[in-house]
Amino acid sequence: MKASYFKYLLEFKRPSGTSRGVLLDKETFILEISENGKQGIGECAIFRGLSFDDRPDYEEKLKWLCENIDQNPDFLKEELKDFPSLWFGYEQAVRNLKFEGNLYFPSEFTEGKSAITINGLIWMGNVEYMEEQIQDKLEKGFHCIKLKIGVDWKSEHVILQKLREKFSKDQLELRVDANGGFSKEEAATVLQQLADLDIHSIEQPIKAGNWTDMAELCAQTPTPIALDEELIGIADSKEKKKLLETIRPQYIILKPALVGGFAGTDEWISMAETQNVGWWITSALESNIGLNAIAQYTFTKKNPMPQGLGTGALFVNNFESSLDLRNELLWFKDIELN
Repeated sequence: MKASYFKYLLEFKRPSGTSRGVLLDKETFILEISENGKQGIGECAIFRGLSFDDRPDYEEKLKWLCENIDQNPDFLKEELKDFPSLWFGYEQAVRNLKFEGNLYFPSEFTEGKSAITINGLIWMGNVEYMEEQIQDKLEKGFHCIKLKIGVDWKSEHVILQKLREKFSKDQLELRVDANGGFSKEEAATVLQQLADLDIHSIEQPIKAGNWTDMAELCAQTPTPIALDEELIGIADSKEKKKLLETIRPQYIILKPALVGGFAGTDEWISMAETQNVGWWITSALESNIGLNAIAQYTFTKKNPMPQGLGTGALFVNNFESSLDLRNELLWFKDIELN
């Protein structure tokens, strides 16, 4: 087996705002492996500033992976435990090598018989921009919308109030993602304001790493709390179990590129279900290569909730997509990702 990689810079069509700043582009690495005339492709989807493996020796480790691609998978997994996005790219490439074309997890989804319901994502911006995005999602038939909040809560709160005046919780499920944008004291107030508006859940109301504060919020919250960044960097099984038992969240949000690929996501799901913690899967600004693999994987998990999968439409220079969004349903279309 042989392997190579190349770096690729995805450019946003429009600067995308989060509580951590405005994103103009997204760096990623494409891993290609070949064996006996067959090829497999995967995306090592590092997220600068957020990924646990955002470190100076990242590309050096990727070169190491290419040089050692023939090694036992268990050995590689151990060696890459501190590089979850590299392991994620390896998992994809190996599965694609096995199934060929643009297949990773063959199913009724890849046969075009079933689709995945997703939420519509609203990026931060001024009120006009956010309302413009919301109107677009509603016109396209979304029944679940997720809004990024935590920069200007006063304005964001007004937007949510307006939405609720127009649509009941039975008509429109509203999720919010704070990306750790509030203090514990602010969060306590915001959680009640969200409950008054029948908001489904809030992702990461306070910064990750404050287990005691987060546990207190989860124990008393009137609005379900979902952990997101809190999971990043926790690779040890005992530590995962300890986090869930300590914080006792209502939900966890799983980004395969950030939590150890499909294997890491499987482990989190198993632990969450054991402790009656809900979960759903989201993408993390991958190119259409990684997004395709995540979508195929997500379908196999059979979670009926709207999932947080992107559509690849944010970038001007993305690879050809094997996914087709119709209203709020993500369908698979059979194209070659070359």
